[in-house]
Amino acid sequence: MEETNGSSFSSLGAYGKALIETPKRICLRAGSVSTTYEEMSRIRARSGSNMQKTLRWFDLVGFGIGGMVGAGVFVTTGRASLLYAGPAIVLSYAVAGLCALLSAFCYTEFAVDMPVAGGAFSYLRITFGEFAAFITGANLVMEYVVSNAAIARSFTAYLGTSIGINATQKWRITVSGLPKGFNEIDFVAVAVVLIITVCICYSTKESSVLNMVLTAIHILFISFIIFIGFWRGDVKNFTEPSNPKKPDGFFPYGASGVFSGAAMVYLSYIGYDAVSTMAEEVKNPKKDIPIGVSGSVVIVTILYCAMAASMSMLLPYDAIDPEAPFSAAFRGLSDGWGWVSNLIGVGASFGILTSLLVSMLGQARYLCVIGRSNVAPAWFAKVNPRTSTPINASIFLGIFTAAISLFTDLEVLLNLVSIGTLFVFYMVANAVIYRRHVSIGTTNPWPTLSFLLSFSLTSILFTLIWQFAAPGKPKAAMLGICTVIGVALIQIFHFGVKQVRKPEFWGVPLMPWIPSISIFLNIFLLGSLDGASYVRFGFFSVLAVLVYVFYSVHASFDAEGDGNFSEKIEEMKKYNQEEENQISEFDANNSLKV
Repeated sequence: MEETNGSSFSSLGAYGKALIETPKRICLRAGSVSTTYEEMSRIRARSGSNMQKTLRWFDLVGFGIGGMVGAGVFVTTGRASLLYAGPAIVLSYAVAGLCALLSAFCYTEFAVDMPVAGGAFSYLRITFGEFAAFITGANLVMEYVVSNAAIARSFTAYLGTSIGINATQKWRITVSGLPKGFNEIDFVAVAVVLIITVCICYSTKESSVLNMVLTAIHILFISFIIFIGFWRGDVKNFTEPSNPKKPDGFFPYGASGVFSGAAMVYLSYIGYDAVSTMAEEVKNPKKDIPIGVSGSVVIVTILYCAMAASMSMLLPYDAIDPEAPFSAAFRGLSDGWGWVSNLIGVGASFGILTSLLVSMLGQARYLCVIGRSNVAPAWFAKVNPRTSTPINASIFLGIFTAAISLFTDLEVLLNLVSIGTLFVFYMVANAVIYRRHVSIGTTNPWPTLSFLLSFSLTSILFTLIWQFAAPGKPKAAMLGICTVIGVALIQIFHFGVKQVRKPEFWGVPLMPWIPSISIFLNIFLLGSLDGASYVRFGFFSVLAVLVYVFYSVHASFDAEGDGNFSEKIEEMKKYNQEEENQISEFDANNSLKV
């Protein structure tokens, strides 16, 4: 039998052997959940120089706030209030903030336990294997690039608004020979992307200082907007629409409107996940990461709720402009307060810059770690010894983003980055539960996998009923049944399957309730997206599978050689004494404990 297999492999060549071995290798890599920081350190060594540990909790809070408080809040607030929640948009932001906090808890447990760059890609690779990590990571990188290009072009528009000119006519060059949607050349967007690329290549710490300055200026603008809104607004607008025929009260569209609004404004919270990708550069992960990730979500939730309340006081909900709610609200004020709308353009411009900075930092670290795993060219994993940054990944993605922003007319769509990011949030929540309850070789994974599959299917069914069933008692009854089934599944799993691993420093509280609720909420929010988002996600996923099958699996197989994964783990346990000394030094400084 061995000769037959050997003959087959010889005839197929190394590439054929890699394809045949793919299913086994995926399973073996999923089994690497039992490995420790040793493997992660060994893989990290492929970058050459280490990233310097220069970040503290306040840097992470700044990155989190900067990544989240971008242009999105200036668009989503008005649309969600007008169409779904009314004045209760304040509660929609609170609900969305809770959802983001639950997902942040899942990220934090992994980031504290495995303080390496790469965020979700690293967590999924060590839990579910290389294939699942590559598909989700590749989608996320692509979503980052496309959305950053769109945000860069929106910077041109907001900057024009801040000085009272039409940026499309003044600063963009129209090329008649190109098809519509690709015929407006935007050199301002390209310049912004390239400048930020230079900044993130130079130093992570200096990038943090720049982010702190831009974020502080942006928050000053936001605070001013909140102050003017409460000062010039009227509390009666919380309950009285401008058109008497419209539903009135604080909940004009009921509780369902609050949750529908939460699904839309949740997109304003996307960005905190980029913080976890910088875990390798954090001085004291077990302390700084929980404060940085969770703290930034809490602060942003408070800011968003205050902004929503300010807007609701300025205008009745049915008079809000869905495209530019804050600018339009201040333009409608008398007594010469219209200048505030231009000031909002300035504030939004700073918000866009911080969002770009944090997103581009995060996307470079995702690609760096993908390169470390050999499923992408190892060139991307290179860390510059002088700057201690993943310079190759940063330059490549910066040029790629700039090229798209040059000619592609992408509006700041509400769901542009949501589907890929929400899918990753969903996967990370599943991974937390799986890693707590499964130890390869000692426990049976099927009870945990069965629970995750059953609970996801129940959540999908609930979402479909919510979206498509006609209002009435039958819909309420079906939703109630799904809720009972979901709660029962969690309780049965909680008492029937024991945890085999508990975090040493920080873990998600109330297991498995919090990650299970996060799974449900991410599926529920995914159900609010349009069909075009799923087409785009499907296209990127198929493209990623093709890259993995025709390149990644071959390159990774050659990198491992003919030995099996267990033998490679044994080899990793013999990594050089210098690395052990470095880790021991981290222990002594209370920065890292293996």
